[in-house]
Order: sequence, then C-alpha cells, then structure tokens
Amino acid sequence: MFDTLRAEVDGSIGHLTLDRPEKLNPLSTTTLAELAAAARWFDEQRGVKVVVVRGAGRAFSAGADLSTFSQPQEISTREAADLGRMMADAIEDMRALTIASVQGWCIGGGLVLAAACDLRVASEEARFSIPEVDLGIPLAWGGIPRLVREIGPSLTKELVLTCRPFDAAEARAAGFLNRVVPAAELDAHVSELATSLARKATHTLLSTKRHVNAVTAQMVGTMRSWSDADGLVTAFSDPECAEARRAYLGARARTR
Repeated sequence: MFDTLRAEVDGSIGHLTLDRPEKLNPLSTTTLAELAAAARWFDEQRGVKVVVVRGAGRAFSAGADLSTFSQPQEISTREAADLGRMMADAIEDMRALTIASVQGWCIGGGLVLAAACDLRVASEEARFSIPEVDLGIPLAWGGIPRLVREIGPSLTKELVLTCRPFDAAEARAAGFLNRVVPAAELDAHVSELATSLARKATHTLLSTKRHVNAVTAQMVGTMRSWSDADGLVTAFSDPECAEARRAYLGARARTR
C-alpha cells in the first residue's frame, strides 16, 4: 500500500511503522502524505481498537526531510509545507487509540508525530530534540499547541528556543511520556499495553478518547495551526533563516 511505511492489522491491534530505517525514518513529503492516508485506512478497519506507531530500526524518526520540500512538487510550496499539520491532525483524529513506541532518536517532526498519539512509551535510551529554530524555521505542524498541552508553555518555550536535546527521563518527568522502560523490554511492554486496551469495549475507549480530546481542545486547540505552513514558507525564503540553516547543517557535517 505504501512506499515509506507499513500498515498492518493483527486482530484488534494495528501497527503503523515508519520503514526507512537506513535513513532513521525521515518524514519526507511522501511519508507525511502516506501517514495521513494510513490513518484514514485504519479508520476503515472497524475492528481495530488500538494502533501502535513506531519506527523501524534504531530510531523512531529523524524528523522532517527538508530536502524533499525544496524538490519539484506536484502541489504548491504552501501545500507541501502544510502536509505535516495534516498528518498530525489525521493521526490525532484516528478512531482507534494510538500508542507511540519510541526508541532511539525522536527529532522535530518525529516528536510532533509522537505528540499526536494518545499514549507514549519510550525506551530508557530514547533521545529527543527539537532543532527547528537552529535550522532557521519555526516549529510547525501543530507542534507548539501539542507541546503546550502536554508539558506546559514555559518548558515548551525553553525546549523549542534552546534546541537542546533531552532524554527519556526528562520527557517522562515533564509529562510527555506515559512510561519509560528498558530498551530490551519496549516491544513487549507496548504489546502488553495494546493488548490490555484492546480487551476493553470499543464504545468506552472511543468515548474516553473523544472526551479528553474535546476538553483539551478547549484549553489548547490546534485549529490555529493551519497558519503554520505560512511560517514555514516565510522561513524558507528569509535570508537570515537561510543563513542559520546553512550554519547548522555545516556544523553537523563537520562533526560527523
């Protein structure tokens, strides 16, 4: 069905796997569109109660694949810039409960994907980073309201503005993660959680998810994130932002 990910169903549990492990599962324009399409596909699988979202290999996701946004597209630049928001909204609006299973690096847009899931479980060695400001672009895709919702405004400002990496223990303490487990136990732990949830009545799972989402939407809504794409388009054409991006990528290349 898809070129960059796998969508599978095992009874009442679905599995959505980013499947470009050799590149640490980057979120290209193709992947973003496929994630949104996969979310809609799972909605059609009426027996699925829980969907586990993970990355193949040693990382959850290296974040946005910026190179694909500058390549020729069949859609406009703004539409391409809006794909991440559409992806996050589609994942968050899925009928089934979603569990992000995070191992290795979870960076930028990958963190937004995880934030769009209902529950998040990470291995002890998981690492997180939001490098967008250093790249000369704002955190988009509805990432700001989702982070404010999960960890509060002050810590959101700090992590987004400083771009400093943080580990699973800090993410758990901040409220972003539900659980942190040893790396060797991650798959088994997530499987056990998914199975325990899938045993419950569909109506109670769905109504609880919708109720919590309705309350948080009144507190910190994501609807205004439609304009995030405009911020991205501006950043890609702004000379100062472009210089920040070149400096960041140059420094990364020298340290490899």
